[in-house]
Amino acid sequence: MPGTNLTREEAQERARLLTVEAYEVELDLSGAQEGGTYRSVTTVRFESAEDGASSFIDLVAPAVHEVVLNGAALDAKAVFADSRIALASLRGGANELKVVAECAYTNTGEGLHRFVDPVDEQAYLYTQFEVPDARRVFASFEQPDLKATFQFTVKAPAGWSVISNSPTPEVPKDDVWVFEPTPRISTYITALIAGPYHAVHSSYEGKDGQSVPLGIYCRPSLAEHLDAEDIFAVTRQGFDWFQEKFDYDYPFAKYDQLFVPEFNAGAMENAGAVTIRDQYVFRSKVTDAAYETRAETILHELAHMWFGDLVTMEWWNDLWLNESFATYTSIACQAYAEGSKWPHSWTTFANSMKTWAYRQDQLPSTHPIMADIRDLDDVLVNFDGITYAKGASVLKQLVAYVGMDEFFAGVQSYFKAHAFGNTQLSDLLGALEQTSGRDLKTWSQKWLQTAGINVLRPEIETDADGVVTSFAVKQEAPALPVGAKGSSTLRPHRIAIGLYDLDGAGKLVRTDRIELDVDGELTPVDALVGRPRPAVVLLNDDDLSYAKVRLDEASLACVTEHLGDFTQSLPRALCWASAWDMTRDGELATRDYLSLVLSGIAKESDIGVVQSLHRQVKLALDLYAAPAWREAGLAQWTEATLAHLQAAEPGSDHQLAWARAFAATARTPQQLDLLRGLLEGTESVEGLAVDTDLRWAFVGRLAAVGVMDEDEIAAELERDNTSAGKQHATSARAARPTDEGKAAAWASVVESDKLPNSLQEAVIGGFVQTDQRELLAPYAEKYFAAVKGVWDSRSHEIAQQIAIGLYPALQVSQETLDATDAWLASAEPSAALRRLVSESRAGVERALKAQAADEAAAS
Repeated sequence: MPGTNLTREEAQERARLLTVEAYEVELDLSGAQEGGTYRSVTTVRFESAEDGASSFIDLVAPAVHEVVLNGAALDAKAVFADSRIALASLRGGANELKVVAECAYTNTGEGLHRFVDPVDEQAYLYTQFEVPDARRVFASFEQPDLKATFQFTVKAPAGWSVISNSPTPEVPKDDVWVFEPTPRISTYITALIAGPYHAVHSSYEGKDGQSVPLGIYCRPSLAEHLDAEDIFAVTRQGFDWFQEKFDYDYPFAKYDQLFVPEFNAGAMENAGAVTIRDQYVFRSKVTDAAYETRAETILHELAHMWFGDLVTMEWWNDLWLNESFATYTSIACQAYAEGSKWPHSWTTFANSMKTWAYRQDQLPSTHPIMADIRDLDDVLVNFDGITYAKGASVLKQLVAYVGMDEFFAGVQSYFKAHAFGNTQLSDLLGALEQTSGRDLKTWSQKWLQTAGINVLRPEIETDADGVVTSFAVKQEAPALPVGAKGSSTLRPHRIAIGLYDLDGAGKLVRTDRIELDVDGELTPVDALVGRPRPAVVLLNDDDLSYAKVRLDEASLACVTEHLGDFTQSLPRALCWASAWDMTRDGELATRDYLSLVLSGIAKESDIGVVQSLHRQVKLALDLYAAPAWREAGLAQWTEATLAHLQAAEPGSDHQLAWARAFAATARTPQQLDLLRGLLEGTESVEGLAVDTDLRWAFVGRLAAVGVMDEDEIAAELERDNTSAGKQHATSARAARPTDEGKAAAWASVVESDKLPNSLQEAVIGGFVQTDQRELLAPYAEKYFAAVKGVWDSRSHEIAQQIAIGLYPALQVSQETLDATDAWLASAEPSAALRRLVSESRAGVERALKAQAADEAAAS
């Protein structure tokens, strides 16, 4: 029985048989304020390549009332099962199907999500269909290569707005909104957003009279915080840059961006109607790093209008290309577009996205970038660090390998050749081979069809005068993690080697740069022979390739003393990333990593790097520090966060970042008294605005250490009686260190399925507190007893939150590994659940090794 799954072979056979022409979808959402279910009527016209053939259409719905195929009524109860409606005896040529169903609103962020804002008590709806959830709203052939036009008709409550892929009708009649048909697009990028949303409108004015209507939407309760002009500015910059680089006009009739509540991902590239998590409407002060991340998200989704929506993958094995291209081009736009606020975006990429990629690529579930996606269950767990971050890193390497002009020339011909169609990877690589003259078959095989990370090390010999007599780049291919499929391989790398020396002011300045191809185990670099040895030799300078980089002994000694003295942010970020990678690998003790950060972070000007270091230090101390030393390390770190908070420039981003870092770890009575004083206004730090979200950061910590009770949490919620406030309060309650509080939190997530996605996420985030290992220890056994039943009975997003979030990752012990192994051997989990639990197990195994390394460093 297929359940809600679909295999690649089934999709291929259905695509061979069917050509889908058009959908007409009628939805009655007039009862949305009350919730429950709604009427969905789908009429779809399609052609069959064979007379008398059988196929099926997808639908997830509580009830099907009517199925009519080519004018003949079918027995709905007989043909509807396992999320499919069976279609037998199709006509050769044209067919028409009508399905009348009762579909359900959700609170999981999948299908048609319904949310009630506590501020105005109004319902707000939005759809989220990727990967396979259009079928929760209307009957559909749910696979990306069966494109069609979509015409939506929606009945909505009076006073509501309805937004879809096509422009919104100006005057709905009797609250019925009739949209024009879309161009030919895939089911997963269709969209409907409905409710009394607040809207701001503008336009993008391009060359040759091009005018694209722009819209930004959010709930009225967030309208006062909506910085629409900043969002429009980033959007227009993206239009300018992408249209120039792609040489293809924006392909849809308008471009709306809708900030919606309880969104599981960052955003979704619905054609002409992008949905974005409304946490990006900032209620309180945030650092510039948050604005940079939001801008990258906006540009990422805009890039998808061409790569993903205009031209779409045939099947989900090319999901990586879809996401990697959008990631690469969004960051490139930030880096290179005229007037960009974030020309340092590759620093951010190196420091955050690539760290994610390196972590993912060292798990037992690591896989080639071009993954083998056998079915929908495979793709649902493949939105990972390899699909997004490693893929984008390798695209950056490909651009360095073929040349940026040649890369975009190939992309231009690709869009023109395949507009509104479907493609495979070979179609893009073929276009790039034509424009670059490079044979990409070997490159593709080694980079896209194999897993794992290479390590690059310099091998340098000098004479007595410090002159280089021999220089080579050594490449290693470490064995893949135990359990991973395939084998490691050496790859061709296009890299830069940066040479740095200290200037008179004690700053590390790049004095030269050499770009070259590295291939095989050892690549001589004759151009550096005969030159004085610089203070620092940095392989993969400018971060062109994807590899772990190690410093030679002399360079490491200089960087350890002067890491904060690089004049440019990117080499600093590369060295910080290398140090973090060494810490995770047990090559650098946690206590030494802490010392390195404390010695250099005061000189770090890039706020995104500072905030990443905050997160990494806290994670290292919580998981990788020797248990006997952990509290001493945390005390040292907490004292440092307070000192930096007090020394930071008043009102600066750095001050806010240090305030949050201090709040995350405050532990002594005096430190906690300061937090409470800042919250109550009896203490202050010059320039620090203790606004709504910072208040909740303080509340969360005070609750977690047991010095803030339920009444105080309730009083804070009364101050901020919004959806965000409710999430913060829910998290704070779950964080309280009591047996009763933990039991209630666990029951609300594991034993009940009533919580919406956002509140479940809040409970899990509060429940798992690193200072509460002993209190949480009994829940390890409960996790293994419950997780398979949860997985089998909940929707994917809800089940994945629980499977990952409640795994006993804080119980770093051989006992946890043994319990996990026993469960994996006996529980017979699905492949997707097995993968998630195995990944979590790998985290415990890594932590054990890192703790041993840290303990050894103490002796």
